[in-house]
Amino acid sequence: MLHRTHSLALAAGIGAALACGPQPAVYVPPSPSPRAPVAAGPAVPTTFMTATATLRDASGRRVGTVTLADSYAGVMMRGTVSDLGLGAHAIHIHAVGKCEAPFTSAGGHFNPQGRQHGYLNPRGPHLGDLPNLTTPPAGSLTFEYLVPGVTIKGTNALLDADGAAIVIHASADDYHTDPAGNAGARAACGVIVAR
Repeated sequence: MLHRTHSLALAAGIGAALACGPQPAVYVPPSPSPRAPVAAGPAVPTTFMTATATLRDASGRRVGTVTLADSYAGVMMRGTVSDLGLGAHAIHIHAVGKCEAPFTSAGGHFNPQGRQHGYLNPRGPHLGDLPNLTTPPAGSLTFEYLVPGVTIKGTNALLDADGAAIVIHASADDYHTDPAGNAGARAACGVIVAR
């Protein structure tokens, strides 16, 4: 009994001494509780895929290309466009993989969560909403976007039963007006296809 009391007193004394002096910060990662609910994470693909889209205007003339690749953070889009006209143009991922002029065949924006359009809309955005492209005076532009919450095939898959398309509009997206940001006519479209 005496030995146990001596050990407790010694432990208490060491604890008090440690508490008195400055201590370096030590990061202790939280341990998951078996009873804690699992938080829903981002859409992470089980198989990383790539895809492409060739953008064509209403006359069928090629005006750009886009490559898409799965990542742990979403789908990475890289593309080039030309001959769209000077200024800002909305670009969106649309819910149907069909591009028949005037491109209404591509359906509405890719929106599996049923949200409203626009980054500035408190009920938005769609997963298919993207920042505007601003074409420079030279008329050619290279762009790169990360599209979070989306996969090529997997959760929130672009290549589901009816596919998906990339549509560029004649005007800029205002980022809040539902359903398409007052972006004007659909000027170019490209069906997303797996590589």
